[in-house]
Amino acid sequence: MAWATDLWVLHMQLMFIVLSILYCAGFASPGITSSFVRSQWPSVDIPLDNEVFAIPKCYNAPQQVHITQDDYDGKAVIISWVTMEEPGFNEVSYGLSEHHYDSSSYGEVNNYTFYNYKSGFIHHCLIDGLLYDTKYYYKIGSGDSVREFSFKTPPKIDPDTPYVFGIIGDLGQTYNSLSTLEHYMQSEGQAVLFVGDLSYADKCEYNDGNRWDSWGRLVENITAYQPWIWTAGNHEIEYQPELEETDSFKPYLHRYTTPFKACGSSSSLWYGIRRASAHIIVLSSYSSFVKYSAQWKWLEAEFERVDREKTPWLIVLMHAPLYNSNKAHYMEGESMRSAFEAWFIRYKVDLVFAGHVHAYERSS
Repeated sequence: MAWATDLWVLHMQLMFIVLSILYCAGFASPGITSSFVRSQWPSVDIPLDNEVFAIPKCYNAPQQVHITQDDYDGKAVIISWVTMEEPGFNEVSYGLSEHHYDSSSYGEVNNYTFYNYKSGFIHHCLIDGLLYDTKYYYKIGSGDSVREFSFKTPPKIDPDTPYVFGIIGDLGQTYNSLSTLEHYMQSEGQAVLFVGDLSYADKCEYNDGNRWDSWGRLVENITAYQPWIWTAGNHEIEYQPELEETDSFKPYLHRYTTPFKACGSSSSLWYGIRRASAHIIVLSSYSSFVKYSAQWKWLEAEFERVDREKTPWLIVLMHAPLYNSNKAHYMEGESMRSAFEAWFIRYKVDLVFAGHVHAYERSS
């Protein structure tokens, strides 16, 4: 599932660490296709009893911890985690010094069922009013189950602000996934732009929800410390009428939040944020985007909000690429290309990142 390269893309003030599947689109060049092929392909799922999926030892300890930006300009985060036995403590304590927490916030808890799987208790807690370019320490849980982490807020919105994004997609939970995560952890990435296909739980019998839990633990060493900006892929749809599961994106939407309300979007599946010197737009390849649809109307308005004086870099994330010469998924992005390509050209989008096709291509 995960396909990684050691490619670096450097453009002026923004650096992108390109790991796993992506597509960088331009509009006037034939492009480049990588000849790299993994030594182990197709990749093999890691067994659930592997230590990389280890459950925290204490009773009801928080697990699958992850954070994401939860406002338009980077001064708020949502901290999310799961407790398996009971809801437990739903408070985040945080502060500017390690082990010293002078502020706190309470979150919301939800859970869900999917066929014969029942999720743990999923917590989402908003921390807002944060200072730019500041390291915060936080703890969750209670008693012996307390766990402590940290994160750093981005610099203020400014056209000359440098920032390093990692690009990851189609990650799964294979041995190749481990390689991708290890490469990223060795980098100087400050946040991840994730272009869809997280756990691949839908590849398991009955869409085994335990694979959502194991995936959350697999990536926690990164997601608990820096924000991942989420894009939904086809493996998040999980529409299974034969299992009487007809709510698309059900597990994904319960587990992963996005700041869609902050930008006037009506859905968590498409939204925009500003971070450092970049304006980032996330689109849904698997929601309606025809003319006058909710996503179409929102994108038209969001492009008008872009201020190049403040955020000179305009980046679009999606799952299915608009252009693709690989025979796998060939032309699947054609409908979205027809709908949005003219806007991308008109508003001079700098970079488009996508996943879906397990190969690497970019414009030259």
